[in-house]
Amino acid sequence: AQAEGLRDGDLVLAAIEKGDQRYGPKRGKILEKIGHEGDARAASLIAIAAHNVPMGFSEAVEKEAEDQELPSLKGREDLRDLPLITIDPADARDHDDAVYAMRDDDPKNPDGWVVWVAIADVAAYVRPGSALDREAREKGNSTYFPDRVEPMLPERLSNGLCSLKEGENRACMAVRMVFDKDGRKTGHKFVRGLMRSQAKLSYEQAQAAIDGQTDDTTGPIMEAILYPLWNAYRTMLKGRLKRSPLAIESPERRIRMNAEGQIISIEPRVSLEAHRLIEEMMIQANVCAAETLEQKKTPLLYRVHDAPSQEKLFNLGDFLQTIGKPWTKGEPATTKRFNKLLDETRGGDHAEVVNEVVLRTQMQAIYSAENVGHFGLNLDRYAHFTSPIRRYSDLIVHRGLIRALGLGKDGLTDREVAELPAIAEQVTMTERRSMAAERAAMDRYMAAFLQERVGATFGGRITGVTRFGLFVRLEETGADGLVPVSSLGGEYFTHDEKQHALIGERSGQRWTLGRTVEVRLKEATPITGGLVFEMLSEPAPRDPNAPAPRLGARGRGGGDFPKRGGGRPGGPKPPKGGRPSGGLKGVRKGKRR
Repeated sequence: AQAEGLRDGDLVLAAIEKGDQRYGPKRGKILEKIGHEGDARAASLIAIAAHNVPMGFSEAVEKEAEDQELPSLKGREDLRDLPLITIDPADARDHDDAVYAMRDDDPKNPDGWVVWVAIADVAAYVRPGSALDREAREKGNSTYFPDRVEPMLPERLSNGLCSLKEGENRACMAVRMVFDKDGRKTGHKFVRGLMRSQAKLSYEQAQAAIDGQTDDTTGPIMEAILYPLWNAYRTMLKGRLKRSPLAIESPERRIRMNAEGQIISIEPRVSLEAHRLIEEMMIQANVCAAETLEQKKTPLLYRVHDAPSQEKLFNLGDFLQTIGKPWTKGEPATTKRFNKLLDETRGGDHAEVVNEVVLRTQMQAIYSAENVGHFGLNLDRYAHFTSPIRRYSDLIVHRGLIRALGLGKDGLTDREVAELPAIAEQVTMTERRSMAAERAAMDRYMAAFLQERVGATFGGRITGVTRFGLFVRLEETGADGLVPVSSLGGEYFTHDEKQHALIGERSGQRWTLGRTVEVRLKEATPITGGLVFEMLSEPAPRDPNAPAPRLGARGRGGGDFPKRGGGRPGGPKPPKGGRPSGGLKGVRKGKRR
């Protein structure tokens, strides 16, 4: 009866039934049909279900959201005359941050700047202990897919009262920061206010205006708003360059879809100066939040990123030796040292692979009630403050500021203070869960897009070397797939971890990390997101100077798939290593510093 009306290929949610049957297939109870494997949007649904991302909201939460009203000016500063603007992705529906900059008129700060960052005051609506709060904490953050968003807060708040919409009064938490002519922050002050955004711009629109292509929206605000913003950013940039945060380049891909959910193209996301401007202003606002809470002795959730471990640094040194780059293993890791390495290899044959290996050397960023600093950003203290619509961690920091500065009765409670370590663990877990679901959906969409091109030839680069085969990333789409060791020829291959290579035991021929290769697509399986390639390039010859491969894990060429994990679609994924959260790429939608 459960299966009534179901067809082959329908996707269902099922629960394994408990029973004493020990052998044979498990019995399951079908809970609901969620779609069909042929549906264009099936990838996101499978990823949500597979990673247990909570969907939707309870009736109690929807009702609580509907009952919220815009706060009055009571207890707030009137910031509505401040010409704040939002700059977001073109398709953004929630606007949680607005910015404005002006020259500092203080004669003691010549050529200095005042920068305002205003953030949606989510704490005014989502109060500790409410149903809204409980479900927001359970979700931990919004999860972003190419075709949908699973939001942390109901639409009434995320796209309504909390979204800093152009021309509408909105409650905000704002920070006024002062920078000197060298881009050093000399002071800041938080206020709880009421604001009204002057303009809503996309990154592309703001960048085009600065590059000389104005439109009806940007033309009238160039002198008063956009030029001062860019001039302030260029001053702040001096401070950033002096600080030397980790400069890893991690190209992202964007999936473009039509109205029916069919994939039109997969293309690299363009990185604009407008992105970097917003990023730096958000980073500085986050630093201010951490500094103020520490100064007021109020507990907080830090965003921490530990320095790389000795083991990872030794592995990096081993690899760099294979490409002739010196790296003193005993020296402590600093961002300046990594950046020097990245600068020296940028534009050369090894640029991409060095970038990838440096990325894998990093630890993962997490939330913590204890501070160990942020290695990647090269900051002593850092907290997430700028995205409370989509991250619970930021909401906790807002409540901390309200408590510390006496800005209302809806601040951090004593109970929450006691629970901070548990909250840190929860939001770190939900962030990992969302990243895994987002990546799984991307893999499935990539496989669906490439399914019609089975048999086609692609250029790519070896991004992972394992005993069971080579992972190759395609240049055109950024899709990752496996070349099984069984298809590499008729000899045993030894996986040399130090050299990041598969080495033929008889011939000494080598497949090494970072090499550009040509492959043919053999299989694409959208349901699992798996891609299998056939290698068309020839291996590199034996290296006469290389030490004999250490006999260890061996993969057999010319036979069947290895027993464990094989190269089947949906088998092992490319090694992600110690990838920092979001690849240390930013603080905007879908990115996580």
